[in-house]
Amino acid sequence: MAGKGPGSRFTLERRLWQEIIGLLLLALGGVTLLSLLSVTHGTLSDRWADLLRQLFGWGAYAVALGLGAVGIALLLHSLRGLQEVPWDQVIGAELALAAALALLHLLSRGKDPFRLAQEGGGGGYVGWAISHLLTTALGPPTAALLLAVIGLAGLVWALRLSPRRLAQGAMEALFPGPEVAELPPEEPAVAISPREAPPAPAPPRVVSRRRKRKRAGKVEPDVEGLPPLDLLAPDSPQAHREAVLQERRRIIEETLASFGVPVRVVSISQGPTITQFGVEPGYLERRGPDGRIRRRKVRVSKIQALAKDLALALAASPVRIEAPVPGRSIVGIEVPNAEVSLVALRGVMESEAFQALDSRLKLALGRDVSGQPVVADLAIMPHLLIAGATGSGKSVCSNSI
Repeated sequence: MAGKGPGSRFTLERRLWQEIIGLLLLALGGVTLLSLLSVTHGTLSDRWADLLRQLFGWGAYAVALGLGAVGIALLLHSLRGLQEVPWDQVIGAELALAAALALLHLLSRGKDPFRLAQEGGGGGYVGWAISHLLTTALGPPTAALLLAVIGLAGLVWALRLSPRRLAQGAMEALFPGPEVAELPPEEPAVAISPREAPPAPAPPRVVSRRRKRKRAGKVEPDVEGLPPLDLLAPDSPQAHREAVLQERRRIIEETLASFGVPVRVVSISQGPTITQFGVEPGYLERRGPDGRIRRRKVRVSKIQALAKDLALALAASPVRIEAPVPGRSIVGIEVPNAEVSLVALRGVMESEAFQALDSRLKLALGRDVSGQPVVADLAIMPHLLIAGATGSGKSVCSNSI
């Protein structure tokens, strides 16, 4: 078959080797842990346990657990179809382990450090070598501080944690801010939509033509004009409290800034079901190798990756991000309105866009995210496809047409 080429066979062999190595490491970690706990005894297992105790001291148990963890990670990595192993996380874990061994040996200075390593205590020979080197060069206090920083950095590297988010979470846990009270719903709503009050109903266009045609000896009756638009229900007034919109503007800017993505809300377009906040990406300042500060614009992909965080902060779901907005150099963040406004047929048919369309098969489809009417000409459509997610209004649109 065409799909089974040399590339696919190489990928299969590579995944197979990952699974084999993962199983071996998992088995080695289990045997090592049992040997260290003196559950199993044997010449080879006892010597292996003594060697690990002399090398890593009290950290030998962490080495056994680490071997098993790496084996499980390789198996899961292969089962998910991934090819590249995250060696950066492995290096971070090894760095944290080395710093921990050195700290164990440095803090266990009640007896001779070298003899402690020989007896399999402290951090073993590895911990003794690192701590002896650093204490000779920097002194015990400075060496302990440096090892703590290196261990924390390795742990953050291995777990891929953000120090800024950790510090922010600790500050929020220690110093919780005041709760934001909900706005009273009895306040009068302030409409900020650019659309003014609906215009006076336009007189219906009379399309009747009094023609009398004789067909099989019968006279065709007169064709009456279309019914007036006054028979249809008008649009419901669309309004949003100014305070709610400004609060959402502030939440969007502060939430993105807390993740290191500075933006500025430059426009607010209110529609019947959602409100689109147009944001302009900011700039990140970083110091280069030459010491000069360089500015780099925020990537649009970083804003798109924070859609779920924005939905959580705004207490609104789903939040859709349009990047970029067609015809504009901004990113659109679409947030569902708390109250959905009804889009009536009369308002769209009375709009200038519908009246300006010169066609006998013109359609009033609805309104877009900014509240502007959307019309179309069915005569110029060889094919018509109505698509959308579940609950987006496909059946309602078909019935309206």
